[in-house]
Amino acid sequence: MARIAAGADHAGVHLKGVLVAHLRELGHEVVDCGTHSADRVDYPDFGEAVARMVAAGEAELGLCVCGTGIGIAMAANKVPGVRAATVHDVTSARLTREHNDANVVCLGERLIGAEAAREALDAFLSASYEGGRHAPRVAKIDALLPSER
Repeated sequence: MARIAAGADHAGVHLKGVLVAHLRELGHEVVDCGTHSADRVDYPDFGEAVARMVAAGEAELGLCVCGTGIGIAMAANKVPGVRAATVHDVTSARLTREHNDANVVCLGERLIGAEAAREALDAFLSASYEGGRHAPRVAKIDALLPSER
C-alpha cells in the first residue's frame, strides 16, 4: 500500500472526498492536503502542496482534483521532480504511469463521474512505469528547466 497526498480546490472537493475514502478502503495511507469545504480557494495552492510532498518523498504518489484537472496539474508540474497528468479514463490513467512515469494523477470533477474517476485512479495505482523506450523521454522531461518570466 502506498502513502498518497491528496488535494483539491473548491471545485474538486467533493470528488476528492470520494476518492480519498476509496483509497482508504483499499488500505492506502492518505495525507489530505485540503481543501475541506466548497468555499472558494485557489487550485495552485493545493497542487503545490501535493507536489511538494511527492517531490520530498513524504508521499509516494499524489492525487489532485479541480474543476477540470488541468489547472491543478499545471501547478503541480511546476515543482521539480513531479510529473502530474490529467486523466479522463482508465486508458489515459494507465498509460501515463506506464509511459510517462507520472507520480501525480489529476482529475476534473466537472468532467468525470465518481465511478469513472475511481476506475481511473485504480488503473493509475495498479500500473507501473515500463522504462525502456520511454526512459529517454522521461529523462528529457525531468531535465527541462523552469521557465523564467
